[in-house]
Amino acid sequence: MRPGWDEYFVQVARTVATRATCPRAAVGCVLVREHRILTTGYNGAPRGVAHCTEVGCTVVNDHCVRATHAEANAVVQGALHGVGLQGATAYCTHQPCVGCSKLLISAGIVKIVFVEAYPDPIAAELLAEAGVTLVPFVGQQEVASC
Repeated sequence: MRPGWDEYFVQVARTVATRATCPRAAVGCVLVREHRILTTGYNGAPRGVAHCTEVGCTVVNDHCVRATHAEANAVVQGALHGVGLQGATAYCTHQPCVGCSKLLISAGIVKIVFVEAYPDPIAAELLAEAGVTLVPFVGQQEVASC
């Protein structure tokens, strides 16, 4: 038995999350189109800025503002390397916040599959209005091997 596509890309997102440098949460995101990985991102400090693991978190209103979110870093990777994201699916270890939801909408993401819920009614409302499908991952889906 081998994993189905959703399980496979969720596993990749979990692996990407192991690179996170903010100890408050290890988050990973993989942007995929037609079963091909386009970009990945994890939460950590911007390029050239010390990571939370080195200098500690900068917490404002119970959120670390030193770290850039995984979804934002995945979109930035597309911009840096000229990878178009229109029509892609985001596989995320955590449900995107409102800020990342807006970035994913603007980047042309059409579907978000997430593992851990981070309920944000405004994010959900914006995603629905933009026609982006938000899908909780419900566990392993196995496909018979060839």
